[in-house]
Amino acid sequence: MEHSDTNTSASIKKHQAELKQDSWPGPKGMIPVTSGKADDANVHNRAYLDNILVEMRIIDAVKPDLTTEIFGRKYASPLTLAAVSHLNQVLADTSRQPMQEKAAAAKKLQVLNWIGMEPDDEYAEIVAAGGDTVRIIKPFADHERILAEIAFAQDRGAVAVGMDIDHVPGEDGNYDVVDGIPMGPITQADLARYAAYSKVPFVAKGVLSVRDALKAWKAGCSAIVVSHHHGRIPFGVPPLKVLPDIKQALAGSGMTIFVDGSLMSGYDAYKALALGADAVLIGRGILPELLDQGQAGVEDKIKRMNQELAQLMLYTGVKDTQDFDPKVLHFN
Repeated sequence: MEHSDTNTSASIKKHQAELKQDSWPGPKGMIPVTSGKADDANVHNRAYLDNILVEMRIIDAVKPDLTTEIFGRKYASPLTLAAVSHLNQVLADTSRQPMQEKAAAAKKLQVLNWIGMEPDDEYAEIVAAGGDTVRIIKPFADHERILAEIAFAQDRGAVAVGMDIDHVPGEDGNYDVVDGIPMGPITQADLARYAAYSKVPFVAKGVLSVRDALKAWKAGCSAIVVSHHHGRIPFGVPPLKVLPDIKQALAGSGMTIFVDGSLMSGYDAYKALALGADAVLIGRGILPELLDQGQAGVEDKIKRMNQELAQLMLYTGVKDTQDFDPKVLHFN
C-alpha cells in the first residue's frame, strides 16, 4: 500500500504541475477548467488511470476488430464523441461552428455522437450536419420541458435520449441553475416516466454508484454513463474504480454501460473497456483539436486513439470489442 500511495501522490503532483503550465481549455463558465486541488475529482481520475498497468499476451494475438454495436446499430469504434454544449459561442471566429464540426466528424468516422444542452433550433441545425446522435437533457425543474425535448429529439432521428442526472446540485448547495434555467430533483419515478415516454433508448448519465445504477435499471433506462461529469462532485470517486462493481450488479440486465472521465488516449479507453464498459465517451480528449482545427482535428485525434486502442488490444490478445478481459489489468 505504501508503494501505491507513493505512485499516486507522484501522479497527482505531475498532473498539478501540468495544470500550472497550461490552464486550457477555455473561457471560464463555458468549459470547466481543472483546478488540480485535492477536491478536484479529475486529479484522482488521472492518478487512478495512470496506475493501472497492462500485462502482455502476444502469442496467438491477431489484429483486432474495433466494430461495436450500440443500441442495435454498428459503429466503427467503441469511442463515441461526448456530449458538449454551447461550443458555437466560444470562438472569436464567429464563422466557425464547432458543434456542427464535431457532428460532421462523428459521421465521417462512423461513430456515435452525443449532444448536450442546446436550444431546440440549434440542436436541429447540429444534427442536420451529422449522423447518429444521443441528445442529453438537463434535469429541468419544469418536467414538461424535459418531455418536449425528448419528443423534439426523437422527431429528428435521435438514436437515444438521456439526462445529466448529476446536474441536480449546484455549487451553493441548492438546485443548479444552468443558463438561467432552474434544475430540480429527479426521482426514480421521474426517470421511469421519461424512459416510458421515450420511443428510443433512455440513458441516465452521471451514475457513480451501484445504488444509482440499479435505480436507473429499475426505472427502465436502457443505458447508463458511469461519470461524474468532469468532476462535478468534489472528491468524486474515479468512474473506472466503481465500474467493475456496477458491471457486476447489472449482469444479465441488458443495460448498455458507457463510461467517461479523463479518457485522453486510446490506452485510457482500453482500460475502461477492459473494466467493463461497452463503449466510452471522449470529451476533453478532443476539445483542443476541435476548437483549434475543427472537424479535421477531431478526425485525426480519434483515428490516433483508435490506433492506440488497437495496438493495446493486439498486445493483449483481444480480438474484438467483446473479448476484453479485466484480468489483464494490474493495479500499481
